[in-house]
Amino acid sequence: METTNENKKYVKAQKKVAEIRKFYTSCISYVLVIGLLAAINFYTNGLSNPWFLWAAFGWGFGLAFQAAKTFGYNPFFDKDWEERKIQSIMDKDKNDNL
Repeated sequence: METTNENKKYVKAQKKVAEIRKFYTSCISYVLVIGLLAAINFYTNGLSNPWFLWAAFGWGFGLAFQAAKTFGYNPFFDKDWEERKIQSIMDKDKNDNL
């Protein structure tokens, strides 16, 4: 039985590592692509119209959400909230069935 528990932990750790690797890959892609867009913007328009910032802010916003998901930062719906909500729903169902 302990082997199964260890296998579950190992699989969970593998998934977490894959998620972290995906986030870091996204970060590298962000830096490379935004850097390329910034270079194109600079060489075509100089600093008069920094249009690449729209892409940087949009993609950066999405990257921030990916980071929050990857590293478990969620100030609004944390594990304690989930447990309280589950308990609340179970209590409500229990009272409705009486």
